[in-house]
Amino acid sequence: MHSSWTRSFKSRYRREPVLSFAATVGAVNIAMGGVSAHWGLMSLGLGIVGMAIAVRWLQLRTRKPTVVVNRAPAYALPSTDARPTLPLLSIPKKNPPRY
Repeated sequence: MHSSWTRSFKSRYRREPVLSFAATVGAVNIAMGGVSAHWGLMSLGLGIVGMAIAVRWLQLRTRKPTVVVNRAPAYALPSTDARPTLPLLSIPKKNPPRY
């Protein structure tokens, strides 16, 4: 149970790093404001978390469906028939290179 929750949290945090950071900052502000009775800090944190949730919700609503186009794969090099073959290099046995 614990590992599945951690795994899903990490994958969501990696998908939306800016919104996740804003939500984390807001949660820390809520915790600090609640513990130390600073209601302004707590309300600021609630506002930040609320905005992060609202932006994420708007992103989900306005997301357009992706269209998958089936096309032939593009290769970086032409086929072996299209390019000329180069002669093989051979080292002469009479004068081998000196290193």
